[in-house]
Amino acid sequence: MNLNPLTSDSAKLPPSAAKTIKESIGFVKELSNQLRTISHLLHPPLLDEVGLSSGLRVFLEGFEERSKIKVDLDIPSNFERLPSELETAIFRIVQECLTNIHRHSGSRVAGIRLTRDGNEVKVEVSDKGKGMLSGGNGPHRGVGVGIQGMRERITHFGGRFEIRSDKKGTTVLASVPAQSPSIQTATRTDS
Repeated sequence: MNLNPLTSDSAKLPPSAAKTIKESIGFVKELSNQLRTISHLLHPPLLDEVGLSSGLRVFLEGFEERSKIKVDLDIPSNFERLPSELETAIFRIVQECLTNIHRHSGSRVAGIRLTRDGNEVKVEVSDKGKGMLSGGNGPHRGVGVGIQGMRERITHFGGRFEIRSDKKGTTVLASVPAQSPSIQTATRTDS
């Protein structure tokens, strides 16, 4: 809004200043579009409206187009809705895994499997990339903020988080109760 009025006065400005203003307006528009995209990817409105299964399908269409990585989604057609907080956590874990596959693995394919066994939801994301580097047989070194964030999301819900990785690829496994104590407490206090 501050830059647009300057464009009408651009005839009074030196050509380099007019060019800088025009470029700045372009940068602001591009930044605005990127912010909308990031906001939408962090918590797409579709997730609230139609649930995790459909929300993931829509996300994967865009991800495959942008990354050129083929993703196989295996989720039962009768996969029931989960509490909103848990659906968001699972969505973000899948999103982080795919981001890591795109940035680091070199894999051209990925697989996502979501299952529900009684009161437990299991998430498995795998690739056929180069695997995570580790120091000998010790724990993975260089584990970043994304992996730590995934682990914290799952443990927040009373779940388990594991990464298996070798030269043939990486698999992230997470399992979480569909009705963890933190969800039940939040639901009770909101009522």
